[in-house]
Amino acid sequence: MQALTPGYLLSGRYRVANVIGRGGRSIVYRAVDELLEREVAVKVAHNEYEDVEQIRQHEKETKILAGLSHHALVTLLDAGADFSDPGNRRTYLVMELIRGANLRARGAQGPFSAAHMALIGHDLADGLSYVHHRGIVHRDIKPANILLVDYSGPDVRPRAKLTDFGVATLLDSHRIDDEGGTSGTPAYLSPEQAAGEIVGPPSDVYSLGLVLLEGLTGIMAYPGAPLESALARLLRDPQIPTGLAPVWAALLTAMLARDPAQRPDAREVSLTLRQEVITGSGRHRNSSALLPSDEEARMQAVRRYRILDTPADGAFDRITSLAARLFSVPVAIVSIVDHDRIWFKSHFGTDVDQISRDPGLCASAILQQKTWVVSDALADPHTLTNPLVAGEFGLQFYAGVPLQTVDGYNLGTLCVLDTKPRHFGEAQLRILQDLAAIVMNDLEMRLQSRHSRITRRETERN
Repeated sequence: MQALTPGYLLSGRYRVANVIGRGGRSIVYRAVDELLEREVAVKVAHNEYEDVEQIRQHEKETKILAGLSHHALVTLLDAGADFSDPGNRRTYLVMELIRGANLRARGAQGPFSAAHMALIGHDLADGLSYVHHRGIVHRDIKPANILLVDYSGPDVRPRAKLTDFGVATLLDSHRIDDEGGTSGTPAYLSPEQAAGEIVGPPSDVYSLGLVLLEGLTGIMAYPGAPLESALARLLRDPQIPTGLAPVWAALLTAMLARDPAQRPDAREVSLTLRQEVITGSGRHRNSSALLPSDEEARMQAVRRYRILDTPADGAFDRITSLAARLFSVPVAIVSIVDHDRIWFKSHFGTDVDQISRDPGLCASAILQQKTWVVSDALADPHTLTNPLVAGEFGLQFYAGVPLQTVDGYNLGTLCVLDTKPRHFGEAQLRILQDLAAIVMNDLEMRLQSRHSRITRRETERN
């Protein structure tokens, strides 16, 4: 397939720039959505010859992606067909543009640290748990299909997103693949894929195990020609270095078991790696940023509102602007506390979109069941050594109201900050609480509206 010429306008909306990826069935371009004035990634399928199988595969991938929403998965924004050239119909997917290298390109620079691999692996396992729960097996987990997000900010930990669901299959299909053969990339196939057997979620777990092992060692477990590589895992287990930490050795041994029934599921892998992240960073974690006792349930509540890894929310900009004016503070923020980061969904007085969870005072505020006020951070033992207080930013005042759901989980905060100490009276507390209630009411209305649309569609189908 010949690449589109830079400047080509796809469907009168997407202005193609440069090629950023190629596959056996498609080419991926960096492009500009001229309607919304934002950069996107456009994946154009190879169908110059109206190949029915290619068109069907494209349609299947579109339906799969359209039903997924998770911070560890690349988001589908649009899909369509371009008929500008009557003799060459072009079907395409429009996805969020991930600014960062894929894992294969980054891996060429050498192994990752165990701490970084735990963070990356947690993201990927969390994403796989999400898709497996929805009856989908990816079937092509490999470094080239894992994108490392570059947020271009300070102290940003590696975050990973899984892409390319082109060979994904639904669990209830009861087929090996569309042609009864093997799908996936030879070096990362599971034993059951290599043997041409029916695959399920354990196959993705095995492939992820190979990716994690390679990331830690810098060495591909099954190199060589495709047939040689595919058959090798049927004859021998991958070598797990003796120098790996016990938790890694145990996890990888389980993930890479030849018997699918012996492997942990993706959620177990996610929880194990999350615990490793917490344990590994424990000596650096501020005592005021301890995890809530119901953290797993709280994170489920956060995901329920679909507000992770989404752009700053303009709907709350008036709230933060009003809060800054009412309290005469330089900074006001609507924050959402993720498992390792704090996302600023609306921010007045700062250009920062997100920070690590460890130093963020919002991570401490969600532990409270009421407004948390630090009148003088330099005099408060809980915040005295916090990097935001002791460092260049010079934070000295913080007041944050937890954004609490109707079932009692704190998603994040509405907070105001200042670089000088100040008193916050009862009347001011009530105003800040009222503004936080407006934010939470808006989030609840969105959730109810989404549920109503789903119920209406189901009713119409029935």
